[in-house]
Amino acid sequence: MAGEFDEIRGRLEVIAEELADLALIRLRESIDAGGTELPVDEKRLTRARRAVEKAIAILREPDDG
Repeated sequence: MAGEFDEIRGRLEVIAEELADLALIRLRESIDAGGTELPVDEKRLTRARRAVEKAIAILREPDDG
């Protein structure tokens, strides 16, 4: 049964990478603009990426049944 989650996990992994890329872009934009604090968008993107990574980990867990 664990194999049925492989496709979803794969899509979530791509989403996590996209979120990480966007967070880096926000950081670069902030640095280039002379910012000294983390952009709000970067913080939100990082939180979202972590949530997606938690979902990936949950889908990797073995079936208890």
